[in-house]
Amino acid sequence: MTNEKNVQPLRTAKEIEDMRWALSRYASARDLFMFNFGINVGLRVSDIVPLKVRDVKGKTHITLKEKKTGKSKRFMIPKATREQIENYIQQMNNEDYLFASRKGDGHISTTQAYRALQKGAEILERDDIGTHTMRKTFGYHHYKRNKDVATLQMLFNHSAPSITLKYIGITDDEIDKTMEEFAL
Repeated sequence: MTNEKNVQPLRTAKEIEDMRWALSRYASARDLFMFNFGINVGLRVSDIVPLKVRDVKGKTHITLKEKKTGKSKRFMIPKATREQIENYIQQMNNEDYLFASRKGDGHISTTQAYRALQKGAEILERDDIGTHTMRKTFGYHHYKRNKDVATLQMLFNHSAPSITLKYIGITDDEIDKTMEEFAL
């Protein structure tokens, strides 16, 4: 797997569209939906893959116990994402996994989710995409739009704003900006 420290958010609308294009072309509809869902709700991939249709159908929020922290968390599903969900689950039953494995009756693993994203990354010749890319992309754009690190910190259950800014790549961007035109 890619070194997690190298995994980056997709910082521009074009990068997001390029990834959507690559996944729509070279991965499955399930994998494209997972990417779109992931970049719009901000959940960890370990919390996304076990979701069932009943967890999201007709709902405005997802309530779950986070795998990593063990904490109960309530996440809002943005309106546009709710529409995507309804389209995606049309032919599915309430007990079906959103991200069903093709092998057996379970859901895909986080490793399978990683491999799906790697298909898109390979096509785009990127080595900085992993499962955290979805959550980091959500965080990066949420921060850029709202400039509210405190809310994002709460969404992500981070202990400090500095951790949140570093996680979503804002710290790197700010450091780069100070160096861009630097010359002695």
